[in-house]
Amino acid sequence: MNKNNLLFIKSTLEFQFKTLELCNYSYNSFLPEFKVLKSKRSTISLKKEEKSLIFSIESKDITAFRATINEIISFGRIFEGVLNVVNETQ
Repeated sequence: MNKNNLLFIKSTLEFQFKTLELCNYSYNSFLPEFKVLKSKRSTISLKKEEKSLIFSIESKDITAFRATINEIISFGRIFEGVLNVVNETQ
């Protein structure tokens, strides 16, 4: 724990997909973005299990935690939007 902070946050966020194919698409889409998500105050790891993507987050403060969660959710919304467009055109 950082001496200047009163708390340290550890959390897990899981995206569950209906199919393994959708999970794989999301995982492969997120990887390039994942390499860009760098912060001195928050770390994130990603693993794929069956039909789920599991994000493990460790943050030194609440603001960094919130920013990391927002990045993951924003990417999830983009992926969901792309899937909706693809489904509408089929």
